[in-house]
Amino acid sequence: MNITKHDWTKDEIIAIYNKPMMDLLYEAATIHRQKHDPNVVQVSTLLSIKTGGCPEDCGYCPQAARYNTGVEGNDLMSVSQVKAQALRAKSSGSSRVCMGAAWRNVKDGEEFDQVLEMVRTINKLDMEVCCTLGMITENQAQRLAEAGLYAYNHNLDTSEEYYKDVISTRGFEDRLQTIENVRKTNVTVCSGGIIGMGESIEDRAGMLVALSTLNPQPESVPINALVAVEGTPMEEEKPVEIWEMIRMVATTRIVMPDTQVRLSAGRTNMSREGQAMCFFAGANSIFAGDKLLTTPNPDVQEDMKMFDLLGLIPQKPFVKVSQPQTVEAADSQFAPLGEKPKWSRPGHTIERNMEASIKSKN
Repeated sequence: MNITKHDWTKDEIIAIYNKPMMDLLYEAATIHRQKHDPNVVQVSTLLSIKTGGCPEDCGYCPQAARYNTGVEGNDLMSVSQVKAQALRAKSSGSSRVCMGAAWRNVKDGEEFDQVLEMVRTINKLDMEVCCTLGMITENQAQRLAEAGLYAYNHNLDTSEEYYKDVISTRGFEDRLQTIENVRKTNVTVCSGGIIGMGESIEDRAGMLVALSTLNPQPESVPINALVAVEGTPMEEEKPVEIWEMIRMVATTRIVMPDTQVRLSAGRTNMSREGQAMCFFAGANSIFAGDKLLTTPNPDVQEDMKMFDLLGLIPQKPFVKVSQPQTVEAADSQFAPLGEKPKWSRPGHTIERNMEASIKSKN
């Protein structure tokens, strides 16, 4: 029985990443087959329940209010709208709905209460429910767990060292604190990052060190390829080569053998052959649907054609972890505390972020 390693070093991970491609693929595929059914892929639908107007300055994000990216903002969706979208996703083969809100952090109040009702509603549809809402406190995590949340997404984005070149409005330690708060509940953790933001291979390895040394490791790790959006500070970044994506997936599979590795943003630039290589290298989850929050994504019917071509089967819900029980709002054991946590604001200057912000005002 293999014991999961939690003390990976950056040098060890770089050595894996730089292996000859055939050796890397063989090792990753072998581990993948030991731990997972190689012909089963989990399908998630990502739904933006509140779009645009985010106060953060993430250099990759078109939803940041300070950049002019043409994203049309919208208020929080209604519970009935979210239910309709969830039913549509379920009929298309998705076993999970991930709801994203462009917030810095969760604030107790009517909007969070509405999100909790969305979680209850989707869990009752026998679908896994994931949320990505920004930083959350332990009490807020407990309230989400009571509602029936299956997973909470909070990406580390990149290495701790490169993080300060991407975002200045929050600290890396806040990401880890939020994950720790989620871990105090029965909710699973989804956390990954983005490649193609100008980071080095050392930074990619650093991100995997941060994720793989968590104990337990995240149940789900999304690997995103940057989608360079006009108006963002990273609009000039070149697309990630498919070989970089394959190497990142394979390395992630080796250092986190039990984790579901998800192909996320950037699949529109990947051929079927490229995606097939990623599945062979250990990816066993995708986001389906025509949009990932605000960025393009392959049509779900095209994905199902690819599944048929490759002999892949969508994973059923609650295979890895059993379905959580939903506690109705009236029976909740955790009341809103009206917390005002002091999440960090490093406040350093990122030149390209400043330039994009100034440009958007002209």
